[in-house]
Amino acid sequence: MIAKRIAITEQSMNIHPFTFCGAQLHALGSGALFWPNARLLVVSDLHLGKAERMARRSRQLLPPYEVTDTLTRLEDALNQTNPATVICLGDSFDDLTAGRDLPQEARLWITRLMAGRTWIWIEGNHDPGPLEFGGTHLAQFTQGPLTFRHIATEHTQGEVSGHYHPKASINLRGRQISRPSFLVDGRKLILPAFGTYTGGLSSSSDALSTLMDKDAYAILTGPAPCAVPMPR
Repeated sequence: MIAKRIAITEQSMNIHPFTFCGAQLHALGSGALFWPNARLLVVSDLHLGKAERMARRSRQLLPPYEVTDTLTRLEDALNQTNPATVICLGDSFDDLTAGRDLPQEARLWITRLMAGRTWIWIEGNHDPGPLEFGGTHLAQFTQGPLTFRHIATEHTQGEVSGHYHPKASINLRGRQISRPSFLVDGRKLILPAFGTYTGGLSSSSDALSTLMDKDAYAILTGPAPCAVPMPR
């Protein structure tokens, strides 16, 4: 009994529970979002195939490990939460060609992750059309009080989006740290990018400072996710 209690405590350290528009949610340290009552997992901006796309378009060569790393972390999030539904919030593939040219091993891996689950691909600006994967391809999806789309709008209540790859920087014991972050205010929730080669946009940028309300906060990802007032 003691060992079980310790295991639960250790697992809970890697989530930050919070309430958004009446939904009880968990921000995972990996950058995924889990809605326990709906058994729904959300990830954004996987950008699968980015190394291939950059080599094809600009001849810039990156280590070709990003697909494996991203899918490994996605599988870990699925194992942690066991969702019935998964929503990928757009830019799941770095472009449509990158999606079509994924190695067969990666395609089979994605198919295995999708098996037995409702899987929703939200269209992003990098992947505006459906690819030869199962699941449902939608511009947006609404469940209960939440609406899921790729790019945030100005006035929608209960909106969950991605696109901006937000990150936040704070001073921790005299050391500046920067991590991919969830941004939350009373109407909008923006997820960090989940993909390995995605980079990030500072929460203090004009785009995010203007988009998020004054009372917004950031949830920094990592081994022990924590919430701070959104750095501006």
